[in-house]
Formats: sequence, C-alpha cells, structure tokens
Amino acid sequence: MASYNGEKYIYSQVMSILNQIGKNDELIISDDSSSDGTVMVLKSISDNRIKLYENNTFRDPIKNFQNALKYAKGSFIFLADQDDVWIDGKYVKVLELLETYNLVISDSVIVDEELNTISPSFFRYFGSGKGIFKNIIKSSYYGSCMAFRKSVLDVALPFPNTKEIGHDLWIGLVAELTGKVLFYDHALILYRRHSSAFTVTGMGKSPRKWHQMLNGRIIMLKELLKFIIKKRFQWKKV
Repeated sequence: MASYNGEKYIYSQVMSILNQIGKNDELIISDDSSSDGTVMVLKSISDNRIKLYENNTFRDPIKNFQNALKYAKGSFIFLADQDDVWIDGKYVKVLELLETYNLVISDSVIVDEELNTISPSFFRYFGSGKGIFKNIIKSSYYGSCMAFRKSVLDVALPFPNTKEIGHDLWIGLVAELTGKVLFYDHALILYRRHSSAFTVTGMGKSPRKWHQMLNGRIIMLKELLKFIIKKRFQWKKV
C-alpha cells in the first residue's frame, strides 16, 4: 500500500486487510510524507504485521508504490489503495487463483464516499479485460484489485522512469507478456470514489489534449519494446 493524506479512510481499509491475511503475512505501507494524521492512524493500530516506511519524499504515487514493493518478500503480493475496502473472502479466493495464474485482477463494486453503490461491476462499467493494445489505449489494470506472484514483480522492477505508465498497468502488461493473467469476474473489493482520490477513473473526460495522449501511448510502446528486446536477449543467453 502507498499512503498519502489518507487519514479519513485508511483505518477501515487496513482493518479489512488485517482481518483476512495470515499471521505470518505482512502489510507493507510506504507513506509519502503525509501532512495529515495518516501516520498517526497507522501507528495507533497495534499489529506487528504492519511494516510502515515513513518520511519518504517522492511526491509521486508510482515511486511510492515502487518503494513499498521493494520490501516485499512473500511469494504472493497484493496491491491495495488506502481508501478502498476488501470484501470478506478476497484473500483466500485470490490465493487459490494464484496457484494457476501469474496475475489475478478481480472485479469490484464502485462505491461513493459512504460506501453506497455507484455500479455493481467495475469490469462492466469500464469494459475491463486482457489485451496489450487494449490496455495501452485504455488501462483496465487497476492495482487496487490486483495480486500477482513475486516472479512477476522480479521482472517488472524497476518501473519505467515515466509518468505515462502507471505501476499497475506496467505490472499487468509484464504479466501478460511473461505469464498467465486472469480477470476474475467477481467483486472482491469496494472501490471507493471520492473527490480527493488520485484517480477519478473514467468519471469524466480526460483534461489531456489528444496529442499529449498520443505521445503517452508512444512512450508506452517504446518501453514495452525495450522490455521485450531485453527479455528475449536474456532468454537466448539462457
């Protein structure tokens, strides 16, 4: 989890996670120098499974997530946003699916600030699904709903040094290129939308101009080609 000024909702999300994960699991949180009470809320939770890394100054959610991920030691990694809520049974079901797939992304219920349903299916609302070019044009890889094997992370890091590719989109694309991906058509989280969220996904038109969006897609393609060439060269050496 990457946190930043999330004191309003982070407690309920953290508890929904801790109530499901195992006693030997860990919840890694990288805080990007929150100016509100986020860190205080996290420190008030007495659970040694929480590993908090604070006083970071990335001012960038992608780098903040990358920082959290570099501390991950487990065989299976779940991403979580600070303001959502895990539905009971998410953890067990996704672990079961990860025995077969390299990356699993589940559906979610889109809710408002008070957890009232906006849409019962993120997948249907946004047309989520696999496909390299599909997701370059419009990403449906959202980290809040994503879990993957450590082997995926090992080849995905470090993330491309550009803001044009989100950490979750990059992990999803890498997983498609190197393994098996499942879009699991059952909601396993409450995906909270509110005015202060970093992404207000699809709830309005993008403020970016068409040429800026085109340039972003070109950068994504270049980074993917670099990755493919690098991996093929490594495979040939092996």
